[in-house]
Amino acid sequence: MLNLPSKSLEQAVAQLSKLPGIGNKSALRLALHILKEDELYAKDLATSIAALRLNVKYCKKCHNISDEELCGICKNPVRDINTLCVVENMSDVLAIESTGAYKGIYHVLNGVISPLQGITPMDLTIEHLIDRVHSEDINEVIFALNASLDGDTTAFFIRQQLNDIPEMKVTNIARGIPVGGALEYADELTLGRSISERTNLSQ
Repeated sequence: MLNLPSKSLEQAVAQLSKLPGIGNKSALRLALHILKEDELYAKDLATSIAALRLNVKYCKKCHNISDEELCGICKNPVRDINTLCVVENMSDVLAIESTGAYKGIYHVLNGVISPLQGITPMDLTIEHLIDRVHSEDINEVIFALNASLDGDTTAFFIRQQLNDIPEMKVTNIARGIPVGGALEYADELTLGRSISERTNLSQ
């Protein structure tokens, strides 16, 4: 831990360094930046962070972030409600939407199955996904999970749960995404092509 001259600065750095990708030195730079700004800036920042945690909801249908019970994508009447894209997290939705290549709806798993990390199907929204596919008029399920062992394991597990729907088309985004690569870091062109050129996994 950095040896800092102020207890308040030390506490701010400690909290900021808990953010993903932020080490002690980066946290110190952020804290010093906040310190240099006027008091209103710090208050607005604190208020917006508190509001983010307290006010943002999760869409009751797809589990994406939303200010209301249903997110803007699920409420959009022009979306293709027959095509469902399964993603790991909300940042993947943002990444795919930025390509403009996909016009269907989503389901956010909030993670992937990972035995090493103790994450089981019960920890994810898989059960709700299976219920949606059975109850909604879904013709195609697209797996847009990260190209990793855990992502492939999760897709395989879900496909097994959908075997009782023989007419269901199951596809996977093309492997334009490198193995181990996260969707949120892929460029828009590569990600867009991966969706457009998805491969059929249906038996």
